[in-house]
Amino acid sequence: MEPIKNRYEFVILFDVENGNPNGDPDAGNMPRVDPETGLGLVTDVCLKRKIRNYVETVKENEAGYRIYVKDGVPLNRSDNEGFCYIGIENAAAMKPDDLKKKVKAKKEEGADVDCKIRDWMCANFFDIRTFGAVMTTMVKGALNCGQVRGPVQLGFARSVEPIVPQEVTITRVAITTEADAEKKGTEMGRKYILPYGLYRCEGYISANLARKTTGFSEEDLSLLWEAILNMFEHDHSAARGKMAVRELIVFKHDSELGCAPAWKLFDAVKVGRKDPDNTAPARSYQDYTVSVDEDSLPDGITCQRMG
Repeated sequence: MEPIKNRYEFVILFDVENGNPNGDPDAGNMPRVDPETGLGLVTDVCLKRKIRNYVETVKENEAGYRIYVKDGVPLNRSDNEGFCYIGIENAAAMKPDDLKKKVKAKKEEGADVDCKIRDWMCANFFDIRTFGAVMTTMVKGALNCGQVRGPVQLGFARSVEPIVPQEVTITRVAITTEADAEKKGTEMGRKYILPYGLYRCEGYISANLARKTTGFSEEDLSLLWEAILNMFEHDHSAARGKMAVRELIVFKHDSELGCAPAWKLFDAVKVGRKDPDNTAPARSYQDYTVSVDEDSLPDGITCQRMG
């Protein structure tokens, strides 16, 4: 498959209702908040996890669409597969010096070890091809391919307006052991929710990195858009409440290196209240209006709105 030939920037708008989009373990799992502005935050790692989970769900380990960073699977196990491809068995269990000797021997035989392993890992794992990866076994072997920079990058998502997390007290009537049943009855607990929050995330796709490094293709790009639009549809839980991607706004450049700075394109996307005079807290997506000033876009830029 041919790598993409156009640079892209994109904006994701998603919302949460009566849920916690991304709890902070250092703050009792409260929704993440910027303390200076009161705006809610969702990390890029959280969103990438949803995208990975969607691809894994729809592709089910299909060749070329496996997931490298997945729950409960050691990364070294996948790293070993890359080394096996060039004839080095059980690389993860080797001491660093022993692995370096094996790698050196392969290089002396004329093998381009870095490119072979990198290309094999990128060809087999969708998330490496997309987001890149740090592969510790390759780093241990002093290989440059241990750090692959992916063409797709996401920033933190930030809420459009300040959020006010609510602490909800809950009761637990189920008792784990007989001893607990004798000592206590109903237990108390708590969970944090947002009544409503609209979040905005901005992302970047480099055709230059796709061509030079991972081979991220047009087919991969289509799957990425599909995964972003549906990343919460197979991830519902009581803790996260009702979450949905409301719109995906994509800016396409007519060249590999791009025609305009990313900030100019992001500034063209405006999110505001339908009724600017309404000071009541927003409680639905219908309280907002989203506009894109397409007339002011630089030459060579096209805009597509999905959702």
